[in-house]
Amino acid sequence: MLRSVRWLGPIVVDVLLVVLFCVIGRRSHEEAILAGLLHTAWPFATGLAVGWVAAYLLSRRRPETEPFNGMRLRPTGLVIWSSTLVVGMALRVVSGQGTAVSFIIVAASVLALFLLGWRAAVRAIN
Repeated sequence: MLRSVRWLGPIVVDVLLVVLFCVIGRRSHEEAILAGLLHTAWPFATGLAVGWVAAYLLSRRRPETEPFNGMRLRPTGLVIWSSTLVVGMALRVVSGQGTAVSFIIVAASVLALFLLGWRAAVRAIN
């Protein structure tokens, strides 16, 4: 059970928060939410997946210190957040979607609040 909490719970939370980020973005631009959600979300969802794989692989470099835990703020959350942002923006560029500087700043801030914020809250509670 504890292993699934370290994996499944944090993955579900991260996916839901990335989707929420995309829903908020579409709503703020008065775009159809459901009709274009996949179009908006796939770059960030891909970045999120890359971040999870990278965080796991980085943790395997020193497995004797502590088993992988997806709820950790550092380094797990930081790797996942930065990958979601950087890979997401890169995929938006190659797919012809917008990447204005103001959007990058907003995306970095909101994704940090979402992907790092819940981990910081869990850490503070524990």
